[in-house]
Order: sequence, then structure tokens, then C-alpha cells
Amino acid sequence: MAKKAVKKTKKKQSKSGSAVVKYLKWFWGLFIGGLAAIVLVFLLASWNVFGTLPTFEQLENPESNLATKILSADGKQLGTYFNENRTPIKYEDLPQNLVDALVATEDERYYEHSGIDFRGFARAVAALGSDGGASTITQQLSKLLFSDPPDNTLERLIQKVKEWVISTRLERQYTKEEIIAMYLNKFDFLFNAIGISSASRIYFDKEVDELTVSESAVLVAMLKNPRQYNPHREISKEKSLRRRNQVFKQMERNGMLTTAEKDSLQAMPLILRYTPEGHADGIATYFRENLKKFMSQWIKENPKGEDAEGNLEYYNIYRDGLTITTTIDSRMQKMAEEAVAQHMAKLQKEFDRQNEKNKTAPFRDIDQDEIDLIFERAMKSSSRWRLMKRAGKTEEEIRKSFDVKTDMSIFSWQGDIDTLMTPRDSIRYYKRFLRTGLMSMVPQTGEVRAWVGGINMRHFQFDHVQTGKRQVGSTFKPFLYATAVDQLHLSPCDTLPNTIYSIPAGKHGNTKDWAPKNSGGEYGGMITMKDALAQSVNTVSARLMDKVGPAPVIDLVRKLGVSADIPEVPSIALGTPDLSLYEMVSAYSAFANQGVYVTPQIVSTIQDKNGTILYQHIPETRDVLSAEAAYVTLQLMEGVTQAGSGQRLRTTWATNRTDYKRAVTGYPYGFTNPIAGKTGTTQNQSDGWFMGIVPNLVTGVWVGGDDRATHFPSLRYGQGATMALPIWGMYMKDVYANEDLDISKGEFEKPEDLSIEIDCEKYKGTGVDEEIPDEIDF
Repeated sequence: MAKKAVKKTKKKQSKSGSAVVKYLKWFWGLFIGGLAAIVLVFLLASWNVFGTLPTFEQLENPESNLATKILSADGKQLGTYFNENRTPIKYEDLPQNLVDALVATEDERYYEHSGIDFRGFARAVAALGSDGGASTITQQLSKLLFSDPPDNTLERLIQKVKEWVISTRLERQYTKEEIIAMYLNKFDFLFNAIGISSASRIYFDKEVDELTVSESAVLVAMLKNPRQYNPHREISKEKSLRRRNQVFKQMERNGMLTTAEKDSLQAMPLILRYTPEGHADGIATYFRENLKKFMSQWIKENPKGEDAEGNLEYYNIYRDGLTITTTIDSRMQKMAEEAVAQHMAKLQKEFDRQNEKNKTAPFRDIDQDEIDLIFERAMKSSSRWRLMKRAGKTEEEIRKSFDVKTDMSIFSWQGDIDTLMTPRDSIRYYKRFLRTGLMSMVPQTGEVRAWVGGINMRHFQFDHVQTGKRQVGSTFKPFLYATAVDQLHLSPCDTLPNTIYSIPAGKHGNTKDWAPKNSGGEYGGMITMKDALAQSVNTVSARLMDKVGPAPVIDLVRKLGVSADIPEVPSIALGTPDLSLYEMVSAYSAFANQGVYVTPQIVSTIQDKNGTILYQHIPETRDVLSAEAAYVTLQLMEGVTQAGSGQRLRTTWATNRTDYKRAVTGYPYGFTNPIAGKTGTTQNQSDGWFMGIVPNLVTGVWVGGDDRATHFPSLRYGQGATMALPIWGMYMKDVYANEDLDISKGEFEKPEDLSIEIDCEKYKGTGVDEEIPDEIDF
């Protein structure tokens, strides 16, 4: 019996042993097979069986995601041109607090693994993902390379495999530091903030290397989900704050912050300085739009090479990552925009007040037929008309759409207003707004320092610096006076009769007699050349024009860079030509540059994404006037700010009584330094101009309606001295307040061989031996 039991036991043990062996074989077979399958899957993925893997070149040389940077002369970023607003930066430009926050929060063992954190992966699998994911920073970068999200679980698993393959490749190809920089450069933080550089500027208005620990934590917090943890969205601000504080906790856990530092940082409020970077956001928006024209021409003339087939390749400002350094000074640009906003808001308020009882507001002096024509032009030039026409709509359907109320956001000086309005009513609404332009330029170099093309680029896209051309009024007179000084050797002290003067028909191209009247209606006696220009005396302008003729004046203006068509008739003496502010400022600059004209410059250098200089500006100059004639013309124009329509720039007193005009014009300004200038006002107060010159800066300002029929009813507010001069005054007060800008308050440079008498004081009867200059014999 015992022997049988032993045999039975041995038999059972034999069977049990064979079963174990069998199970072990199965286990190792499955294990090895599984490993082989995993290896095979990864091999197939690496061989592009599951789809092409992104290449390393897509990281270092992406085709369509490098924004072109626009820099100011003082090194500030004015904006970007982009398909994706991405400005890559190097690892060494990242602050350590940002790197610490990233590693502590997203990948604690980042410096220990080779792309895949198996320990973290095992933890995530064991916890079924409830304890967080296991994606390393390298894997997250890999994921960003896929533009299309997976449609189902299988695709997601395949993509996950691809991410692992790419991660290992990345770790072999790049350093840990380079991978961090690539990841932060690639991530989309929303609101056009693609990449850490854009995010830093848009959310905090600063460069990356200036980020504080708290700001870095806010951006790192967004990496988990840029929408759910976005500090700008009202609905997610609280989540953003909590996530930021979690980043601090992770930094403490990893020894990057002390407990005291963590507690202090967590107690801080979440503070943003949101600065959007859309094409219509930020400063110098009109300038940036105009800069595209320059770049378009430069690109045509400077191909970057040939492709494999021998075809010319051209730069693309939206994807090639160029750096354009402009001549704009960001500080002066901001001052100019602030002056425009400050004055125009007040002026608009007064304009609206004066239109309260105007039945044809905002228009004056035209009938209903002319108003209908204005609306017709506005409708046909609108984007609504173009889009509907392109969509195949009939003209009748398009016209009807202008009378259907629709949701829209409209401009106001208190901020945009969401409202319900018909497109036709919106046309009338926008026609009531006065428009403006300002340009500021260094006369010796041609560098444009400030360019304000309008009151709001988002709502008023027409540029009033270079594109817009308006009648210049009396600001044209200095060209006439300069011609007279140059040809006739006249002095500011020479006198002429202030009486009606007629140029007969047939002379100088006149078709009828021309005898202009003075705007103030005052005549009689003798008046010096300096006082005549200061007071814009039209009768003196008529005498000078008859003596020199229109042709030499036009010839001078042409040499001063004006390309507009100017009729060869005497009436141009009063400023009938339509010129741009750009032309006027560049032309006036020659007076401050001893008669030398310098072509305006808006770009200093252009560099490619590697920092290679592709373009460097070379000034273009030409002699136009003698230094003597230019200096005497400046002396004539100084009379405008000493005793003429620009005299209010010298005002140093204020009053306590309510005076709306002073509230609108913004004086006292209290300038005591030499200023040459000229105001200009056109017929019916449709245009107001002021051109102001100091030794190393020339600034011009224009103000008017979109249509000439949009104007003030009288000269009290409709003249250049009230509409345009205050912007110049406010701007220059701010400019002078910043001594770093080095804008001169000194005298204009006097030629050594000056032979024309400019000191009129000695002719004012202070002694018996002094003589008044003879009347000019013409």
C-alpha cells in the first residue's frame, strides 16, 4: 500500500512539474513574444509603416511658423508678421526660474531618463492614470509635432508609439537644454501667443529673460491645458491661480523653492499685463501696415536664391523669421499716439456738440444728392459689398443687406461698443469721426521716428500719413517764400504792401483774373515778409507768386520729394494742391538740414533668421536749396510761433474759468526754444495742418474728416491752430520731458556766410540813424 502511495505521489508530482514547465514556457513565450511584438511595433513605426514621422528639420527649420519681428530703433518689439506668431529663442535666453518650474511640474526626472520615463509610466499604469500621466517633456514635444489629433483610440495608440520613437531620437540628436527650448518655442499658449517668447510679451508685456518666478509659474501652469488654465479668460482665472500655486508646490518638493518662498509666492495675486499682438494690436499699427509695402518691394528686388529646379525663391515675411529693425523710436511713437488720442477725443466731443442741431450731420454745405453719393461710394468700397459680390449676390440683394440690422462692435473714444445697427447707419456713424495723421522725422538722416496714420487701425484702416492726400492750405506757403528768398535774395525784414493784388488772366497760366483775399479781411499799410507769413497774408503771397512764377515753386517742391501732380497756376500759392503728410514732412526737413533733402528712411536693417544682414540702409540725399535760403526760410517760419497762428505754443499762463476751447486745445504749452512752424487751413475748414520744426526733428500733423463735407462750421475750431497744432504741442512736451531722446532745444544752425539780414528788431525805430528797409519794388 505504501509503495502504491509513493508511486501515486510521484506521478502527481511529475504531472505537476510538467504543468509548471508548461506554464513557464507559456509565460516566457508570451513575455518574449510581447517584447518582440512591442519591438516590432516600434520598428514598424520607425520605418514609417504607420505614417511618416516628422523630421528634425521641422523643428529647426519649420516652413511656415517663424514670425518676422519688427523692432524699433531703441530695440523694442513693435509687432510681428505671422501665420503663427512664433519667435524662437535659445535656451540661454530662458530664465532659470522658468526652466525650474517646467522640470518640477512636467518632468521631475527629466535629466535622468532618455526620453521615456519608465518609472513614471509604470506608476501611471498601476494607478490607471488617476495619479497623472507619464509623458516626459520630450514626449510632449514629440506630440506637438502632430498637427492633426487622432480620431479614435487605435490612432491615439499608434501616435503614442510614434511619440516614443521620436522621443528617443530627439534625446540622441539634441541636448536636454535644446529639447526644453524646442518645446517652449513650439507650444501654443493661445491668443496668438505661440511659443514662450510671444507668450511672455502677450501675457506680461516683457521679454522672456525678464519673467519673475510667479510669471514663469503662470505660463508653465498653462502647459497642462492652455484654455482651462488661461489667466486672461475670466472663466478660467481661478483655475489658473490654483494651477500656478501647484507649480510652486512642485518647485518646493524638488528643492527649487524653500517653504517660506512657496508660501509667499502662493499668497501673491495673479497679475497680468495683457498686450495682444494681432495685426491691428499694439503700437505703430499703421506704420507696420505701411512697412509691408516696403518689404513687398524689397522682396521682389532681392530673391534669396534658386530652388532645385532653378526657379527663383523669395522671402516670405509671414514664415521666414526675418528681423526688421526700423527707424521708429518706440518711446516717441507711444508719445505721438497718446497725444493723438488725448486731443482727438476732446476735439470729437466738441465736434459732436456743434452737430447736435445740424440736420445733415455730420456733413455741411452739401445737399441730399451729394450725401447720397457719399453713401454710394462708401457702400461700394466696403468689404461687405466686395464679399457679397464675390459670392454671386445681385446688386439689389447687396443694397438691401445694408438696411438689415446686424450685431457689430463699433468704435468710441470710451472703448468699443457692442450694438445692433444697420450697415448703412454704421457708415453715417463712422463718417462723423474726425481723422488725423502724424509723422515725425530726423531731418539730417531721414529716419522716421513716429508714424500715426489714424485714430484706430482696427476700425479706421486708411493711412493718413502716406496714402491719404489732402489740400495743404497755407503750409504750402513756405515753399513759395523759399523760392522767393533763393531767387530774389529777400530778407524776412523786407516789406510789401498789404493790399489787394491781382494777377490778370493769361499770365502764369491763369484763365481769369486772380486776386485772393486775406482770410481776416484786413488790408492796408506795409508788412514785413516775416509777419506776412506769420499771419498767412494772401495778398503778399499773390505778389510773390507773380514775381517768381509757379514753375520755379513747383520745381523746388519736386526736388523736395513731392511727386503729386501740381498744376502750374498762381493759386497754388494758397495751398490748393493735395499732398500727403509724408511728402510734407520730408520736404520741410530740408529747411532744417541746410537745404539738403534726405529721402525718408523707415528701415535700418533686415536680417534673416540666422542673423545674417540682408539689407542695410544707405541714405539718399541731394542739394535742393542753398544753406542761406533754407536758414532764412526757417527764420520766416519762426515768426509763425512768435507772433502768428502758432503763437499759442509760447503760452505759459492758464485760467480757472471754464473755457472749452482751451480744454480742447490743451495749452498752455510754454515752449521757449526756437520753433519754426506753419499752420494751414483749407476752404470750409475741411483740413487743419501744423508743421513744426526744431533743429533735429520735423513733425507734421493733419486733422480733418473722411470727407471734405465733414468739418467745423467756423474757424474758431476749424483752423489748423486748433485742430492740428495741439497734437504737436502735447507730443513735443512729452518728447522734451525725456532727455534720453536728445531732441534739441537750441538755435537752428546758422550758415557762416549769411549775407541776408534776418534781425528785424533794429528796424523798429529805436534810433534816428536806423532805417526801415525800402519797399520791395514789385
